[in-house]
Amino acid sequence: MKYISYGFLLLWSVLRGWAFLPLAIWQAFKDGGLWRWLGLTFSGMRYQQKKGLQVYTKGMPGDKIHFLNTGGSDAILLESGGRFALIDAAEDSDYPAGRRALAYPGWEAYVLDYVKRAAGDAQGRVTLDFVLGTHAHSDHIGGFDTLITDPDIAIGRAYLKRYEGARMRPYERAYWDNEEVYGQMLRALAARGVPLVRDIPGEPFALGNFQITLFDPGRNRSGDENDSSVGSLVEHSGGRAFLAGDINNISGVEHRLAGRLGKVDLLKAGHHGHNGSGTLAFAAKLRPDTVVFTNKGRASVGVLGRFICAGNTKRLLSTGMFGGLMAVFGEDDIQHYAINEYAVPIPPKAYEEICP
Repeated sequence: MKYISYGFLLLWSVLRGWAFLPLAIWQAFKDGGLWRWLGLTFSGMRYQQKKGLQVYTKGMPGDKIHFLNTGGSDAILLESGGRFALIDAAEDSDYPAGRRALAYPGWEAYVLDYVKRAAGDAQGRVTLDFVLGTHAHSDHIGGFDTLITDPDIAIGRAYLKRYEGARMRPYERAYWDNEEVYGQMLRALAARGVPLVRDIPGEPFALGNFQITLFDPGRNRSGDENDSSVGSLVEHSGGRAFLAGDINNISGVEHRLAGRLGKVDLLKAGHHGHNGSGTLAFAAKLRPDTVVFTNKGRASVGVLGRFICAGNTKRLLSTGMFGGLMAVFGEDDIQHYAINEYAVPIPPKAYEEICP
């Protein structure tokens, strides 16, 4: 077993950052990380996720990150000191004529309803300091046009990088209606007169008690649109969280970011926990206590193993298993809750209901 253990670590290190082999070996045997990884391999992620997570109660004090349950897509609401912002708005219910391969469940009604109840005043009116579209894939910005055009929603500014359709890979065009949702978001912003920021700033700014720093990895010749996702560092007296969008390591983005980020307490894993993200080097540098996966309840075993074995990760949580997740920042820590009943989820609309 000892030689098999070293074999696993050697393989991960060669494939995902061999320079961290000594750290991976030390961490695995120091904290029993390897045995946790083997347990996850055989029993899956469900047991670890289900343990010890209480249900969030509306009105609970503290600054919060709401990770909405939107299937395999992203919608994250920031809340601090009475200020709100939205990062991504999940998949939508529209798809181009004749492209039924893009018939994914749409979550825009759920996202809009949730934002109104979580951030709205007594009349249901909402003010968002900013919205951020991390990258031009429909499972991240598809729902923005619905939210932006709602008369009860006021938005201070929108961060959205320039779309470069010529650089899209063939599979990106096949699986997502990128140009369509990007155009819909731009038209909605223009119609409401929302200021548009195309060049992502690197200077920190405040949102209530949060300090936000945006990380734009730029565009890489060997990467795809996921690889150019904008990441968000959220800092607070209670801890540091990095929201990685769909950042992966096809062109080494994670390795370049790791040194700039350092240790974080909470990581929203890149690209929903798919392989190609969550490298050993990234996990060992960030060493998150908690990793949140925005997916239906599963992540790559390799990704899970690297976070457990190369860092001090104790909680692997999936939005799909809790009806969403809530990270509540206290004065000196972060507590995690299942959203469940608080969410009162609206089922996503099937495309057949809209485009029969």
